[in-house]
Amino acid sequence: MSQGKSKRHNFIFQAGVLAAAGIIVRIIGILYRSPLVMIIGDEGNGYYSTAYNFYTIILLVSSYSIPSAISKVIAARLGVNEYRNAFRLFIGALCYVAVVGGVGAFVCFAFASTFVGQNSAQVLRIFAPTIFVSGFLGTLRGYFQAYRTMVFTSFSQIIEQIANAIVSILMAYVLTRPYVQGDESAFAIAGAKGSAIGTGAGVLVAFVFMLLAYLANRKTIKRWVDDDKTKHILNPWEIVKIIFGMVTPVVLSTCIYNLSTVTNLKLYQEINMSVHGITEAVASTRYGLFSGKAMQIINIPIAIASAMSSAIIPTIAHTHERGEHKEGRRKIAYAIKVTMLIAMPAAMGLFALSEPVTMLLYPQRSSAVIVSKLIKALSITVVFYCLSTLSNAILQGTGHVNIPVVNAAISLVIQSLLVVPLLLHTKLDLYALVIATICYSGMMCLLNGIAMKKTLHYKQEMIRSYFLPLCAAVAMGLFGVGCNAVITSIMRARIGDPNALIGGIPNVVRLCITMILCVILYAFLVLHFGVATEKELLMMPKGHLIVRVCKKMGLIHEEDIVVRSRKRRKKK
Repeated sequence: MSQGKSKRHNFIFQAGVLAAAGIIVRIIGILYRSPLVMIIGDEGNGYYSTAYNFYTIILLVSSYSIPSAISKVIAARLGVNEYRNAFRLFIGALCYVAVVGGVGAFVCFAFASTFVGQNSAQVLRIFAPTIFVSGFLGTLRGYFQAYRTMVFTSFSQIIEQIANAIVSILMAYVLTRPYVQGDESAFAIAGAKGSAIGTGAGVLVAFVFMLLAYLANRKTIKRWVDDDKTKHILNPWEIVKIIFGMVTPVVLSTCIYNLSTVTNLKLYQEINMSVHGITEAVASTRYGLFSGKAMQIINIPIAIASAMSSAIIPTIAHTHERGEHKEGRRKIAYAIKVTMLIAMPAAMGLFALSEPVTMLLYPQRSSAVIVSKLIKALSITVVFYCLSTLSNAILQGTGHVNIPVVNAAISLVIQSLLVVPLLLHTKLDLYALVIATICYSGMMCLLNGIAMKKTLHYKQEMIRSYFLPLCAAVAMGLFGVGCNAVITSIMRARIGDPNALIGGIPNVVRLCITMILCVILYAFLVLHFGVATEKELLMMPKGHLIVRVCKKMGLIHEEDIVVRSRKRRKKK
């Protein structure tokens, strides 16, 4: 873990590493969820999704936000070469998560039936030990992220998900065997428990990996600490104030930001069960289609924004601590631009190809149609969530940690006031949750954007960051719809079976062909419009190779707009 290499200081490169890991993790998560749902059924998936959403909220309060918060406070110290104080903050963070994680685990186990129905409560209790271990895992990840190296975090996320996938499927199969010919609900609960055990196994494996990574770098860290000549060493009381001062607002912000999911779940189940007379099993099964399937697919591209957020927090904190506000705004602009270049085509791709994507990942015929429609309706939230996730990180990294809390609370109240009458007085059912999700994510974008303009005096360039990527994404989406229709008609004519594309190899073939052609078209349009300059392309992973290929194809725009604007300013 050296600090000398330029790639360590290129937050786009680090975000690329983390984003690649995030996408791999999401893909593994989607791929293993498909056979898992086939084992435990939609009812079991509903129980697991219900318990998992409440587990996530408890985890957010106790440990999940630790990496971002810890990386921010430690990066601020590393920015002024205070290695000893950075290490003392790391030790303080470990003490913090030991206490808070223990309390969170107790609350999860003791009050499970208060949060969810009796069936889901049995699953939620399985998550209790995972909450405790997650705090230590998050602290180790945050410590390495503060040094602006995302490699260890990325690898730990991948092996966590692999272990999760293997153990979840294995335990679900083993635990459901005694109930194969028995009670369907008991079968579903047992399967959901197996999946929860898999989640805990993944966290444990990742923690062991991060601990070994720390031990491997301990000598280097100790040398930096011993060579530190900082005069003022933080005392325990100062460490407590710093950690609580940074962690608490970040935890509140992240918790409220994600509280919309749990709020919608609770409102959906309570209104359906108490007003419309629907059983817990039916309500959980329906909600599982929304949260356990549709949102799982929607969350894949959002991993890009999460990676960018994790990478930009220590960088922004570093520049902010040094007073380099102009450089900070430049990095913010580039981070938003890169995020939009990925989020917009991802949203349009999910809208255009929701059916084949659903058929590939969740080929259960009974629910495939409604899940694909939910994905199509939710696709716009990819852009909103990516932008709001990134803007949250930017505000936190510049010290405005309370603003995202307020914005998330306002958005939560507005979406709750909207979803209740929709569930009570309309037959929209799951689409009421879709409308609430769009409202919430859109409000967060708007409020965070206003806050950034006021506090940072920041204004994003619009044409090449938003308008041109949107045009390219819309063109790609229209092409994708047409391409998918043509390939579908050709394959059905060849195969002769109208249901042949429900799943399996034919569906994979048509989806892969369509996606490859869409990606090529989008890349061509983005480069043709001059959205990405040569300098920006060089900052990306394998940037030199990308620039070389683009130049040979005559697609590169050699900083023409930037160069001309600079020349005009010099003449004036």
